[in-house]
Amino acid sequence: MGKQQILWQQEPAWKKEIAGIFPDFMRERWNRALSGGDKLQEIRIGVGQPVRLCFAGKEKFLSDEGFFCGSPKEAWHMTERELDEIIRHICRYSPYAFEHEIRQGFLTLPGGHRIGMAGQVVLGDKGTVRNITHIRFLNIRISRQVIGAAEKVMPYLYEGTRFLNTLLVSPPGCGKTTLLRDIVRQVSSGNACGAGRQVGVVDERSEIGGSFMGIPQNDLGIRTDVLDGCPKVQGMMLLMRSMSPAVVAVDEIGGIEDMKAIFQVLQCGSSVAATMHGNSMEDVESRMQAGSNQEKGFWKGYGPKELFERFLFLEKRQGKCGIREIRGKAGELLFSGRWEELCCG
Repeated sequence: MGKQQILWQQEPAWKKEIAGIFPDFMRERWNRALSGGDKLQEIRIGVGQPVRLCFAGKEKFLSDEGFFCGSPKEAWHMTERELDEIIRHICRYSPYAFEHEIRQGFLTLPGGHRIGMAGQVVLGDKGTVRNITHIRFLNIRISRQVIGAAEKVMPYLYEGTRFLNTLLVSPPGCGKTTLLRDIVRQVSSGNACGAGRQVGVVDERSEIGGSFMGIPQNDLGIRTDVLDGCPKVQGMMLLMRSMSPAVVAVDEIGGIEDMKAIFQVLQCGSSVAATMHGNSMEDVESRMQAGSNQEKGFWKGYGPKELFERFLFLEKRQGKCGIREIRGKAGELLFSGRWEELCCG
């Protein structure tokens, strides 16, 4: 056995999982590229475009031999045949068996890694997406769970032993799903602030649990039930009827229907942990009140501070995600100014 083979066997599991995405004739160059990719976040591939590897805060191009290069002109430009072979390999040479997942725009793989897809969209009779054919662009997102990411924020999320309704707010790519995932794990398995509770996760985009064939690839705790690929509104109501969770977790809430479902969850006596895109409390109020003029009968008197008791605002500094500030139900500031103390990944 050669030295390179021995070193590759010692690599982290995720590198072998990512290398396994590619067919055998590409494997050697990807093994070489991934051996130096400890902070790799995404692999971007497009027909006729240079292969790009995205790291925290920077981007590198990949040559035909699997080495990093500084110029797109020197990079490996993916051919249509090569990309078709990758897709066939991912789908185990039976793409029709994966049509349901493909029409959602992504596939989730063992390890929780996700492959986003773009190409020619085929619409159904009612304007819904029936399939994506002639896939010509891939975004391979590497899944890495950060165990303990929520360790320092957990004391802010409890009142006595009760978990408080919590909203994580940040722009894309600042770690809110990573933080939510670890909050779920700690609430479920128990932590220094409270005993383990039954948690229900509605994982519409398969990003929290990273489920493969219905089995979460990330550690979400010992008391967590997951609805994978289920729309948030239907999922929250389904969980309340069937699984009796003490806490419900959802990712990327937005419009009025999401808020109404959260209101119903709270009326049933459960707590909620959720995320939302935004930068400030003003963004939260604007998004949560969208459509409220048409919903005055239900919504009058209800806003973010009536639904949530903790607001965590995240940001990224020098490639590292952390908490900018934490606010309470009345908008009072509970934490600010010591960002480095609550870094989450």
